[in-house]
Amino acid sequence: MSTSQTTTTEHHPALAHQFDSMAQQQEASTFGMWVFLLTEIMMFGGLFTAYLIYRIKYYDGFVAGSTSISVSWGFANTLVLIASSFTMAMAVWAGEKGIRKAQMGFLIGTMILGAAFLCIKGEEYYTKYDECHIPGRVIGKGFDATGGCSAQDPKLGNIAEEVQQHAKELGKTVPEASALQTARQSEIFFSFYFLMTGLHAFHMLVGMGLLSWLFLRSKRGEFGPAYHTPLELGGLYWHFVDIVWIFLFPLLYLISRHAHAV
Repeated sequence: MSTSQTTTTEHHPALAHQFDSMAQQQEASTFGMWVFLLTEIMMFGGLFTAYLIYRIKYYDGFVAGSTSISVSWGFANTLVLIASSFTMAMAVWAGEKGIRKAQMGFLIGTMILGAAFLCIKGEEYYTKYDECHIPGRVIGKGFDATGGCSAQDPKLGNIAEEVQQHAKELGKTVPEASALQTARQSEIFFSFYFLMTGLHAFHMLVGMGLLSWLFLRSKRGEFGPAYHTPLELGGLYWHFVDIVWIFLFPLLYLISRHAHAV
């Protein structure tokens, strides 16, 4: 290609040598990100499928476990992530317009909201630890469906008692042995709960690191109308993590809960 045929876009400092133009580089980068997200979808999709299969097989145990976690905390986290998606979208918009201060401000806002999500999730995890609802015998005192781990309230976390109480509210009677069996099966639910939310939290931490990297680049003024691909791809990853939570929230917190509100 002659010198007269080249453009300023093709000589942009961010243009990698293997690409002919900035547009081609952006297309390749976006395609690569979508391929990566496809592998993430397959991973989480497998977990969702396994969760639903076990939920059908151990329905009562999963309902008992699901109704023992705080839907208020889950709803709060949902609002936080929706807000973070908005601030991330605004950061991308600011990058397209070349408004550096807005880019930095919205990226900081997104990181603050991400940190708030992780703090809320940490509070949920501590509550389950305090109730002896951590699966296995590795952390704390091990799983105990009858509670008794909290020094302040020994009855805290007694899922068997909760099962009987819910049945009583519906005008039914559940034998103690049956309630205890259901409570023990809830350990399977908590195994999925910690695996799925823990994996999601790990992706949030990766996203926080990514946002920190984007913030430093934004501070140096690297993003503008001619080049903002990293911001777009970072936003795409962040939105994906948010969407995963939109599926986790009803699966773990909401479905079948209505049966105990009748």
